[in-house]
Amino acid sequence: MRVSILTLLMIFGLASLPAAEELSESHGVRSDLHFHLHARAANKDGSAPVYKNPKAAIEDRVNDLLPRMTVQEKVAQIIQGDINGWMDMSDPLDDTKSFNESGLIDMMATKAGSIWGGYLTPWDKFVYAVNVGQKYLMENTTLGIPAIFQSEGLHGFTNNGTIWPSPIAWAASFNTELLQQAAATIATEAEGLGFSQLFAPVLDLSRELRWGRVEENFGEDPFLTGEMGNAYIKGLQTGQRRNASSTATARMAATCKHFAAFGSPQGGLNIAQVSGGERELRTMFLKPFNRACVQSLAIMTAYSSYDGIPAIANSHLLTDILRNEWGYKYWVTTDAGSVDLLISLHGTCDTRECAAKIALENGLSGEMGGGTYTYLTLPDQIAAGTVDVSFLDQTVKAMLRTKFTLGLFESPYPYEDYQSTLRTPATRALLHQMEQEAIVLLENRQNTLPLNPSTIGSVALIGPQVNRVSLGDYVFFNASLNGISPLVGFTQHLANTSVRLNFAQGCALWSPDESGFAEAVAAARASDVAVVMVGTWSLDQTLLWTPGTNATTGEHVDLSDLALVGAQLALVQAVKAAGKPTIVVLVSGKPVAEPWIQENADAVIQQFYPGELGGLALAEVVFGAANPSGKLPVSFPRSVGTTPVFYNYLKGSRPVDAGQVNADGSLTFGHQYVLDSPIPLWSFGHGLSYTTFQYSNLKLTPSTIGTSDNFTVSVTVHNTGTRDGKEVVQVYLTDVVSSVVTPNQELVGFQKVDIPAGTSVTVSIGVQAGQLAVWTLQNSWTVEPGTFTVKVGTSDQRFLSTNLTVN
Repeated sequence: MRVSILTLLMIFGLASLPAAEELSESHGVRSDLHFHLHARAANKDGSAPVYKNPKAAIEDRVNDLLPRMTVQEKVAQIIQGDINGWMDMSDPLDDTKSFNESGLIDMMATKAGSIWGGYLTPWDKFVYAVNVGQKYLMENTTLGIPAIFQSEGLHGFTNNGTIWPSPIAWAASFNTELLQQAAATIATEAEGLGFSQLFAPVLDLSRELRWGRVEENFGEDPFLTGEMGNAYIKGLQTGQRRNASSTATARMAATCKHFAAFGSPQGGLNIAQVSGGERELRTMFLKPFNRACVQSLAIMTAYSSYDGIPAIANSHLLTDILRNEWGYKYWVTTDAGSVDLLISLHGTCDTRECAAKIALENGLSGEMGGGTYTYLTLPDQIAAGTVDVSFLDQTVKAMLRTKFTLGLFESPYPYEDYQSTLRTPATRALLHQMEQEAIVLLENRQNTLPLNPSTIGSVALIGPQVNRVSLGDYVFFNASLNGISPLVGFTQHLANTSVRLNFAQGCALWSPDESGFAEAVAAARASDVAVVMVGTWSLDQTLLWTPGTNATTGEHVDLSDLALVGAQLALVQAVKAAGKPTIVVLVSGKPVAEPWIQENADAVIQQFYPGELGGLALAEVVFGAANPSGKLPVSFPRSVGTTPVFYNYLKGSRPVDAGQVNADGSLTFGHQYVLDSPIPLWSFGHGLSYTTFQYSNLKLTPSTIGTSDNFTVSVTVHNTGTRDGKEVVQVYLTDVVSSVVTPNQELVGFQKVDIPAGTSVTVSIGVQAGQLAVWTLQNSWTVEPGTFTVKVGTSDQRFLSTNLTVN
């Protein structure tokens, strides 16, 4: 039956009242009840409950509310519901504003803590749906606990919000301030519609490049990942919802994921095991989470196992480290359907009851949808004494704490003026800047770039990425319709010039068919310069999971080869053979392993999956209206067989005695590797500019420190070219002698600075004492006395270096 919200509020009465024994001491309710069992939302003395007092301390509100809840209400708080339980979300164009009454009642009785709402639907319909759900919870349930409404927020929220470049592109900008501003716009767009939680950022490390979700990460480095993640979380959470309580300190819950070590599965296969020990866990995989997520209001666990223990049931990871050591006090949830994987994948349980018990007791986490809702077994298990209610109480407290911190009890509804915050000109201006700063110039032989529109008569735009909007995964259906393709972007940028564009696709992304090569070569020969755009591709969240579609990146899309698919490399070679200067643009969600392009192209540009303005920004970079300033957040291997290729390998782990297959087919034999090299095509931190920079006057203040002292690295950077430009100053550290094997180098600081042509700036970057620490044989973080080498440069270049002494 479908009725209006007005009818709902008229006909719904209070939910059935709990029996007295349901609120007994054994079910987590204190014995000195100061409220009637038949009226739990009020006090016996007539005073208002503390949990309803917006001026009360959050912890007092949590402690007042929890004892009033039945076991069933508690369990409902930690299971994710779905907005389609009362709304029909099957048709993204349907704008019918009606709901299913019985579906609403059933949903809120069992799955009411958080509600998934990441659907493409008209905004007014979505706002209606949220209002229906929140009004029912606030006005027609005994305790009036609002829900958290959730969507994806990986690079823009999925309900037709502004789509930003993928996180790997954000990381390429090395601009934390810009990312924080971008995240703030994402929160603003989502907040007005009634969302209060977004599933982002992803803090997995891109150390296994075959994995399909590399595009969702901030790269291979734990420090860069932590800094970018911290910027995103600050931007998303900072502020208050309108009319929220004075104690509310955030307006949106960020969700750090996937905790932890998810992004390096064996074989690069999604959800496969991750191998490693405690030292690798702490020195690599946990650092970004520790930096960024202790103040995030939500964390999502990983599907995979680490060292043989499923992440969702790892008490050492989720209780010992996260809760006890780090003091994390907010909401933790599993990923979709992952509790069932304890039965179907990991084989550590054979019943739903077992899966629910060990996930709750070891993880203190809620259960997301997508599975069989194993947590529905908890009330009976608690009644039978097989699950201790204290674990449920701790988990519910974390959920309530997050809700009070968001101010939802006072402000759970969408805003009437929500349209005023969606897709604003200010957001578009920030997006435009990020699109430009995320582009990385990898090669520029003989200053082929930038092209001069005053002297270039014609440009051939060739390749399967030219007339396509290539967004990353986790975007809504048909999101590409909001984007600008490179063909449109070049056309717009050159509209007031005499430059002629000659477009030829040449081949499809996924096909070996070379029948379009002749047209492409003809276009190149008829032009002054050729720009060839090739790469990988992902799909939106509808098509990515639709049987019969294809993609080469995205969730559950893992690769055995990092080379270009189909006829793409052959197309580049054919165009280059036409004899015109050839610029190759790699549009991708991960590194492309093509040594021929690195060796033969006149210029190479990397554009990790852009946002809606990516095509325009690319044209601006090619023609010099924007000076590229991006740096690689991940290294590019020569082939899949030379992976892993991350720069911060442990000392001694990358001997080099390279061989090669020569251009004429002859073989030069080596040992590491016999016919290839472990040295990347381009390394982490690499990125060129249209101007030149020189470094001088490197200083450490102080240059000798104690084991608990911080220090500052300062260096002067000169723009010695003729163009204004932005430079990313990068600081790396090497522990020369340590009690355990440490990385050959580690990024410990960076700063992006804008330097006008002919001027210089002095950059100061602070380094915390803890960044020098090693996880010792005694299983503790310790800063060991000794010598540390400090350099500025990139991971494969040393501009300047000096020594730090630790006493």
